[in-house]
Amino acid sequence: MPQDQSTAIIDLDVPGPRISRHVYGHFAEHLGRCIYDGFYVGEDADVPHVRGIRTDVVEALRALQIPNLRWPGGCFADDYHWRDGIGPRDQRPRMVNSHWGDVVEDNSFGTHEFMDLCELLGADAYISGNVGSGSVAEMSEWIEYLTRADDSPMAALRRENGRDEPWKVPFFGIGNEAWGCGGNLRVEQFASLARQYSTYVRNHGENTTYRIAAGASDADLHWTEVLMRSFDALDDPADADKPGDPFQAISLHYYTMTGPWQDKGSATEFSEDEWYLALQRAAFMERLLTRHGQVMDRYDPHRRIGLVVDEWGTWWNVEPGTNPGFLYQQNTLRDALVASVHFDAFHRHADRVVMTNIAQTVNVLQAMLLTDPETGALVRTPSYHVFAMNTPHHDADSLAVHLQGAPTRTTDGAELPLVSASASVSGDRATVSLTNLDAEAERTIVLDLRGREVTGHEGRVLTAPELATHNSPDAPDAVAPVALESVRPHERGLEVTLPAHSYATVSLTLA
Repeated sequence: MPQDQSTAIIDLDVPGPRISRHVYGHFAEHLGRCIYDGFYVGEDADVPHVRGIRTDVVEALRALQIPNLRWPGGCFADDYHWRDGIGPRDQRPRMVNSHWGDVVEDNSFGTHEFMDLCELLGADAYISGNVGSGSVAEMSEWIEYLTRADDSPMAALRRENGRDEPWKVPFFGIGNEAWGCGGNLRVEQFASLARQYSTYVRNHGENTTYRIAAGASDADLHWTEVLMRSFDALDDPADADKPGDPFQAISLHYYTMTGPWQDKGSATEFSEDEWYLALQRAAFMERLLTRHGQVMDRYDPHRRIGLVVDEWGTWWNVEPGTNPGFLYQQNTLRDALVASVHFDAFHRHADRVVMTNIAQTVNVLQAMLLTDPETGALVRTPSYHVFAMNTPHHDADSLAVHLQGAPTRTTDGAELPLVSASASVSGDRATVSLTNLDAEAERTIVLDLRGREVTGHEGRVLTAPELATHNSPDAPDAVAPVALESVRPHERGLEVTLPAHSYATVSLTLA
């Protein structure tokens, strides 16, 4: 095998666990310009909108087939009291958003506005409930308000506020980061609270809610273990097809950065060594999924309990001159490849990872979209394009990819594979994702395709001249996908040459 060539062996006729479309979920917190001036501009805004929700933002996200949206936090969720965000906007009480900029929140974007946003997006609602400063009764009444159809007290209150029919709320989070901003709890405390609060997030009428308990940070396996111990008889084969009770999943949070918490690294000014360090730390997600999954398997061999990575992505220093509490950062080609590496890991763990949510959707952290406060322009980031290129993986069956001859680089004391890959199949179509993490050298990969005849192929590639290239109102397509012309027939299937620092998808038509 030539030194610059690798082989990816894929058995097209051996499908694995299904990749849930919810792996491509999103996150919107009351943080900086994510909600206000991002999703929501108000009904008096000059920007085109529907009931105050930006039209171009909705259209851009619908193109991603956005499956779900998590709200209202994040840390904000455990300070949020939902009754403050209903009723006439000019009568809603204000609060201090102590976590993010110490600004005053007027609650003009609340439950009705969020559910309206989800309906415009065609996305499922993932509500994050308040355990840190809220009560069991408050959470119980919120799910009743949202989902009950009869003349119950909360359903009647919803109708008074203008919504007759109940909404569907498929996902509900029981707290957020209970080990930190969600209460600074010990896991033994929280495990009991998670069972208690989950019990009162009831299924009303035809609405069935998937309850997600706030899980671990990074490699805190003890947190995961204690939560898993709190379940009853998950190892009973007779109950293998039953969901967990009282909650059905636990979460995991992990962010990619190249420096310490106090100085996380620049989004746009970084060395080649920092390029590799960021990608090595992104690749650490694979190890986290394996280790947390092993703990879960010990108590849940039938994998009834899901793992939800509902906060992930890059976290850099804020852009110079912006409010440090608003977490606004630029988004480069490096961020896009961090995303592609994560998705490969999520695909490989599709038997346990049921949902993920990138942090965050608009104007915050590793955003899909940036809105320019001066011109009102909407910018699609490089990360946006990775999500768009991955839509064929939604609800497709995973395929194992066996890489041979992939080069590595020692970074941060570990070996970083410089090729990342995953694949899926759905009917007569298969999709192969390929990432070349090498900052300087192109890479040729032979796709050794077995088990089904390939009758057609098409490739797309995302790259840029420089590692730190990013999109802006003046250069909105500096990083944008184009046709990948270097896909050629090979005696074992196809041969693909990837440019340096690039992400590509190859779509296969199968007989």
